[in-house]
Amino acid sequence: MENSRRKFLKNVGGSVAALSIGASANANNEILHKTLNNHTKVSANDKIRIGLIGSGIIGHYDTDTALKVDGVELVAVCDLYTGRLDRAKEKWGNDIFITKDYRELLAKKDIDAVLICTPDHWHQKMAIDAMNAGKHVYCEKPMIQKIEDGYAIIETQKKTGKVFQVGSQRASSVAVLEAKKYFEKGVIGELSYVEAYCDRTDAKGAWQYSIPTDASPETIDFDRFLGNAPKVPFSAERFFRWRNYKDYGTGSAGDLVVHLLTGLHTITGSIGPNKIFALGEVNYWKDGRDAYDLINSFMSYPQTKTLQSFQLYTRINLASGEGKGGFGLKLIGTEGAIDIGWNDFKIKTLKRSVAPGYGGYDSFDSFSAQQKEDYKKWYNDKYGNSKGGYEMGKTIEFTPPANYDDRLDHMITFFNGIRSNTPILEDATFGLRTAGPSIACNISAEKNKALNWDAEKMKLF
Repeated sequence: MENSRRKFLKNVGGSVAALSIGASANANNEILHKTLNNHTKVSANDKIRIGLIGSGIIGHYDTDTALKVDGVELVAVCDLYTGRLDRAKEKWGNDIFITKDYRELLAKKDIDAVLICTPDHWHQKMAIDAMNAGKHVYCEKPMIQKIEDGYAIIETQKKTGKVFQVGSQRASSVAVLEAKKYFEKGVIGELSYVEAYCDRTDAKGAWQYSIPTDASPETIDFDRFLGNAPKVPFSAERFFRWRNYKDYGTGSAGDLVVHLLTGLHTITGSIGPNKIFALGEVNYWKDGRDAYDLINSFMSYPQTKTLQSFQLYTRINLASGEGKGGFGLKLIGTEGAIDIGWNDFKIKTLKRSVAPGYGGYDSFDSFSAQQKEDYKKWYNDKYGNSKGGYEMGKTIEFTPPANYDDRLDHMITFFNGIRSNTPILEDATFGLRTAGPSIACNISAEKNKALNWDAEKMKLF
């Protein structure tokens, strides 16, 4: 397949010097550095008034970030724990409307958009209700708890015309978008293999979040929290540490594999794998959870018009003994690799010789003396003096501006979509194409079998 990446490599002979894109280089042009100085600015037009549904950890992060965007104002907060509603007024002002019923928030005429930061099993219903109520929606990842939940969200987005964006900020990360430019230029040749991981070490990273001392049926509307999940007695652990339970969340795969796939799909333009196999277990955090704290997956991506087939390996380990958390997405091609951290990356390239070379760990030493002489003559006639093998090429290192926050860029993308109808990459269809394979990892691990995924139709078959 003579695609654009292969043509590019032939044209420049494996050099990436033409791809500096304003980068600075040292004297021998071996290492290129590029650092962005700012992010996209948003003009302060008419105010966009937002409501927050789910005022937990990510709800605070998302709201604080949204309020950094010009012209955004918080007017209402919904949560099922009284203490969080008290905190909302303490933090964002006494004029904030508070409620334990999200439908009351959606009924308010002064709200233009909502941030849905609830447990996964509420995402579909709240997103659909919000768009039908005329609100734009920023829905935290994963977009859905069950694969079949996604189709109605896609249809509702199309029907209402409302802006819908999933909250994996990898789609707006400056590192991911810059890496995409290099990938599309073909600096690593044909993509063949991807390694992706997210490791955590401490208890909070494994979702053992703090539980307030006043947590009780009097301060928490637990029945409303359960929603369509199985009815169980009141449990503060289930409410505050809901990611640990399959009834409400999607485990490590839904929480973190979805980030990895979002970055990968953004860079490559792929719509997803066709085969998925995963192994998962509760390996270390044996605290009553039933969601895996360790899960590894293997996915096969088929050949398309722009990509060769390639394979993906993902790892999520919530009890890594390396003494640090970590995030990585490495795209390995035939002529180099792009190694991406959270908001930085390094590209290494190589040029492989057409000549195979001979000697060393090779059958050449097993030839007779005459055979060696005959082979040398044949080799020189065919390849000349080329020694074969490969040579390392250029290295590109990217670092973001100081204090860069990809979540802010993601919020800017969302509000730009509302203000000026600019396209949203991580819309409901994109969201299902990352959440679906992620959730399929759980299904594969539970069934101990490989699954077939139709990326176009977004269904298991």
